Amino acid sequence: MSSPARPPARPSRPATVTRAVRTGAVCGALALVLLVMVATAWTPLTTLDHAVAEGLHRRAVTRPGEVRVARVLTDWVWDPWTARALIAVAVVALWWRGARMLAGWIAAAMLFSALLQQGIKAAVGRDRPHWQDPVDSAQYAAFPSGHAMSVTVAGGLLLWLLWRARPAAVLRDAAVPVARVSWACVALAAVSVVGVSFTRVYLGVHWLSDVVAGVLLGVSVVAFSVAGHTVVRARSGGGRDRAGNLSHRS
Repeated sequence: MSSPARPPARPSRPATVTRAVRTGAVCGALALVLLVMVATAWTPLTTLDHAVAEGLHRRAVTRPGEVRVARVLTDWVWDPWTARALIAVAVVALWWRGARMLAGWIAAAMLFSALLQQGIKAAVGRDRPHWQDPVDSAQYAAFPSGHAMSVTVAGGLLLWLLWRARPAAVLRDAAVPVARVSWACVALAAVSVVGVSFTRVYLGVHWLSDVVAGVLLGVSVVAFSVAGHTVVRARSGGGRDRAGNLSHRS
């Protein structure tokens, strides 16, 4: 009888750190470029932002049903507080299981994300789109999109936790294809990021560059969080127990 297939080997810690740092640096640099373009009102970017916003707004004002759906999604399903609530549940679960360092790290990453977006908003002070016939409204500065950044950070951190947990044995015992579950989670996170970005522009409360910057900054925060935790955990000697569960030193 053939033995059950083993999950693919994880990349080594140095490889994980290198990839994460590179990803974070690239996304952070791209977000910085966008910030400079927005701050200097670079004409090509401004023209693109206005063209996209005006085109979507013309559709939105004639599609009240679509607007209602978009508002429910952006105000409840993909709201920053919904993302923070999911992270809070994960943090409590980790703390209860004894993975207190990891719980604190996740909480700190989400808090840093919120402070970073608010700091950039205050520094840039970009106006949101203004319409004579708005279909939605939002307060405070536009750049970057807090919705897009929060959902990206929460989704990325939760995917990272799933990757760390690797519940392969549990899923195999339940006759659930591991790869299918993993891809379903990745797809859900991707749909959420794309969906919240689209709804913010569709509802006329953000420019395209706002949501792109939010996603880039979110990926950067997640990547550097992964790299930082991997380095600190390696130095502190954290690991897993024989059952594959997160140890108290995680």
